[in-house]
Amino acid sequence: MPGWLYFLWVALLFLALCGAWLATFFTLPGNWVMVALCAAFAYWIPEAEHARGIGWPVVIGLAVLALTGELLELAASALGATKAGGSKRAAALALVGSMIGSLVGAVLGFPVPVMGPLIGVLLFGGLGAAAGAVLGEKWKGREFDDSIPVGTAAFWGRILGTVAKSSVGLGMIVVAMVSALF
Repeated sequence: MPGWLYFLWVALLFLALCGAWLATFFTLPGNWVMVALCAAFAYWIPEAEHARGIGWPVVIGLAVLALTGELLELAASALGATKAGGSKRAAALALVGSMIGSLVGAVLGFPVPVMGPLIGVLLFGGLGAAAGAVLGEKWKGREFDDSIPVGTAAFWGRILGTVAKSSVGLGMIVVAMVSALF
């Protein structure tokens, strides 16, 4: 494979990895998509051909990083909800609310280039998680005033979890690109 074609594939991989990274803000498994993309790259463009590339040890390392990101996100969300005494119903509705809120935030933030949708997704994802948690607690029969701390905890858990997971995702992009280029 000519060098220019290899670098074209690396550029396409980079764009795909960035798209997968953005998916993490919508509570989608973007980090796992990154692992799959790098595994496909390692399979179709082996290291030996170019003296550079993404090898299977890097793919395994990326999988470990993706798992770490998931655990950090889960820990942040779980600590937030359980620390405030939230129910399983509140946690489930917080997840649904965060997905819906993320979509709304992306649409509302769209007029501001690049950062608008990211901030909108993060903020409205947190607000959706809070609303879902409060709704779940109300559905369970708790008073509104007793549900507010659970909603607040769900908000901060969602924000911290998303920041942690997306930070790991950025690290994964760096690892993949360094591996592919050097």
